This record gives sequence, C-alpha cells and structure tokens, in this order.
Amino acid sequence: MIFPVRCFTCGALIGDKWSEFATRVSNVEDPGKVLDDMGITRYCCRRMFLSHVDVIDKVIKYGTIEEFVQPAPPTRSRQP
Repeated sequence: MIFPVRCFTCGALIGDKWSEFATRVSNVEDPGKVLDDMGITRYCCRRMFLSHVDVIDKVIKYGTIEEFVQPAPPTRSRQP
C-alpha cells in the first residue's frame, strides 16, 4: 500500500490515519462519517482519503526494476 504521509495541498500529517480509515470503510461504514469521527475536516485532506487508489499490487505484476535496467557494456583494456 502506498498512501501519502502528508496531504499534497496543506501538508497535514495523514499517513498514520490510513489504516484506521481503510479498516472502518471495509467494515461497511460511511467514508464521510469515518472522516468526521477521525477529525479530518479539510477538503484537501478528505480528498486524499476518498480518491486514493491502491495500484501497487497491479503494478508489481509487471516485473522488477532489475529486469528493465541493462548492464553496462564491458570495457576493453588497452594492451601496451
């Protein structure tokens, strides 16, 4: 899961609140009421929670960085 530590707009700390939010929403609670209960009132911070899409599990299926990085070509040493 990749969720921002801070709000992109105001810089408020929000990363520590994601797990509680995700757990409560998965238990069929209303996301708006969960954010209200957690004290997240700014529109910009609420946007971070409501619009988050966890895509890391989908992206990781396509391979690792090592598969895409090509090794440097071998260098020839000059013989005197």
